[in-house]
Amino acid sequence: MGRTTVGPAPCTSTCTSTPRGSPTTGWRVGDTRRVLEPISPRSPRTVDRAVFTQRWNDLSFLHWPVDPALIAPLLPPGTTPDLQDGTTWVGLVPFEMSHIGIFGTPPIPYVSRFPETNVRLYAKDVRGRRGVVFRSLEAGRLLPVLAAITSYHLPYKWARMSIERGDGSRCYRSSRRWPGPRPASSRVQVRIGNRIEGDALAHFLTARWGLFSTWYGGRTVWAPVDHAPWALHSAHLEHLDEDLVARAGIRELARDQTHVMWSPGVSVRIGRPVPL
Repeated sequence: MGRTTVGPAPCTSTCTSTPRGSPTTGWRVGDTRRVLEPISPRSPRTVDRAVFTQRWNDLSFLHWPVDPALIAPLLPPGTTPDLQDGTTWVGLVPFEMSHIGIFGTPPIPYVSRFPETNVRLYAKDVRGRRGVVFRSLEAGRLLPVLAAITSYHLPYKWARMSIERGDGSRCYRSSRRWPGPRPASSRVQVRIGNRIEGDALAHFLTARWGLFSTWYGGRTVWAPVDHAPWALHSAHLEHLDEDLVARAGIRELARDQTHVMWSPGVSVRIGRPVPL
């Protein structure tokens, strides 16, 4: 399987271009307890000294259930698939990145605002920490791509991208420039629905308070992520034409079980990466 196309038509011309609680009750970086973190809408830890601060805007979350045995070989050493009712999930998440600061610096104009689309998996480590594993991240600015590859060794790709905003709808386009494999592209259109409250699967797919990455020398690292609880909405997938998921090595998906959500976004703090 390669490119997936869903929906009758592409994006149309109707679109126009808290405090987290007491740190003593949460987990801290370096905690060696081996109890699996609970799924919580709030981060179980604070990031007091952020390497990166940024804002994620206008996110659409597309997810598909997938066999954990197919995902396990794609994860960094020392991590295993995180499961919800015996199933793990792969996500395709287009959004707008903005307000990027490094070590507390103010956002840099122009380079700190751009579209992004990532393909992500969900994992846990032996200390019980849950996190995201990015298989690819398309970004519309080259300089942030180079910075993220250097600092967190994340698989960023420079792409030609756009987001179009209509009355209750969002259209996201991406076409990879560098590095390969190419061609690799996506076109997603969703219509935003009602607010979601108390949904266990929605929390499992979005309440991710860390990221795993394979760093220099093949070491696996984990970095804490902190932000306010998500404001999540249901969404209807009006159009999907993409091959980013297949390019990321995930080819066997239950495409008839697409789970779709949208969020206006959150402001985010990302801490320093530490080895497992």
